[in-house]
Amino acid sequence: MSGLSRRHLLGAGSAAGALGLMTAVRPGLLPGWLRQDPAAAPLRLGTGKHTYEWVADWVKLPAGRTLGNTHGCMVSDSKGRIVVNTDTEHAVLLFDADGRLLNSWGKELAGGAHGMAVLKEGESEFLYLTHTGRGELLKCTLEGEVLWRLGVPTESGHYENPNQYKPTSVAVAPDGRIFVADGYGLSWVHLYSPERKYLRSIGGPGAEPGQMRTPHGLWMDSRRGAPMLTVADRENHRLQYFDLDGEHLGMLDHDLRRPCHAHQHGSDLVVADLAGRVSIFDAEDKLVTHLGDQPDPAKRANNGVARELWQTGEFISPHCAHWDASGDLYVMDWLSAGRLTKLRRVGIS
Repeated sequence: MSGLSRRHLLGAGSAAGALGLMTAVRPGLLPGWLRQDPAAAPLRLGTGKHTYEWVADWVKLPAGRTLGNTHGCMVSDSKGRIVVNTDTEHAVLLFDADGRLLNSWGKELAGGAHGMAVLKEGESEFLYLTHTGRGELLKCTLEGEVLWRLGVPTESGHYENPNQYKPTSVAVAPDGRIFVADGYGLSWVHLYSPERKYLRSIGGPGAEPGQMRTPHGLWMDSRRGAPMLTVADRENHRLQYFDLDGEHLGMLDHDLRRPCHAHQHGSDLVVADLAGRVSIFDAEDKLVTHLGDQPDPAKRANNGVARELWQTGEFISPHCAHWDASGDLYVMDWLSAGRLTKLRRVGIS
C-alpha cells in the first residue's frame, strides 16, 4: 500500500473514500473489512487490458433452485450463451451473458459431466462432453439430444477394466481429429480420427517431459500460428504442448500451482488454477497477471468452503475459466455449494 495504513486512510475521509483510493492504488487487493461493503464501487482485478470488474451474484436461478456442486467446465456458443455443467440432474445449464438461466438438461448425466467443447459443423453447433463416471465422450445438440457416445479406448491396450477410464476433457483439431484426456484415470490423452477411429495415445503416467499426472484439461491452442494441443498437466504443475500428431513440443512450467483448464482469447491464454487463482499468459508464455489469488492456503482447492466464508475478489478452487467473444471472463470454482463468477472486462486493448 506504499505506506498507507488503514488508520491514515480513514483519517483522510470516509471508508467509502478509502475504498476508492485503495482501488485506484492496488486494484483487487482490498482487505475483507472493505471488500464486503454493499455500497462499494465494483471491485477491479488485473492490470492493463486485462482489468476486470467482479460481477457480484451473476447467476440468476429460479426461486428455490441451487447450482449444486460445480465440478466441470464452462464454454460459450455463437449466440453468446454460457454453457455450464454441474454434478446435479441439471447436468448442463445454458445462461445468457447477464446470468439468466435459459435452459437445462441432462438428468441421466448427473454426477460426472465434466470437460466440454462447442464445435461448429456447417451451419450447426454441437456440444462435445466428457463424463467421468460413465467413461464416455458424448456428442450432443445444445438442446440435449445425444448423437453418439464414445467409450473406453480398449484398442490402446492400457486398460485392464473399463472402470480405469475417467475422461475429463476433449479438444477437436481443425481437421476433425479428436483428443480425449483420461485425467482422472491413467493419465493418457487419446487421439481419434474424425470418424472416431482410435489412432494413438499420448503421455502416460510420469513426470518426464511428455508424461503426465492428471491431464485434466485440453485446449486447441493457436497463439503461435499452427494449432497445437495444450494439456493442463495438473499434478505436474505445468502446461504441456504437443503437435497434432502427438509429438511433444514444450511446456509452461512457471507461475502455476495446479492448472485445471486453459482457454484462449486472441494471443492470450487464461488458466484456471485449482489452488486458488486464475492466471493469464501472453503468446510467449510470459505471465500477464494473476486474478483473485486466494491468500488462505487452507481454502485453496477446498471443495467444502462454506458460502459465508467466500470473499468477493478471491477465488477458492478455480476449475475452469472461459472468455466469451467480447473478452468477459467466466470462472467456475470447484465448490459443493456451487459458484460461478463473471469478470467484466474494462481494460482497453
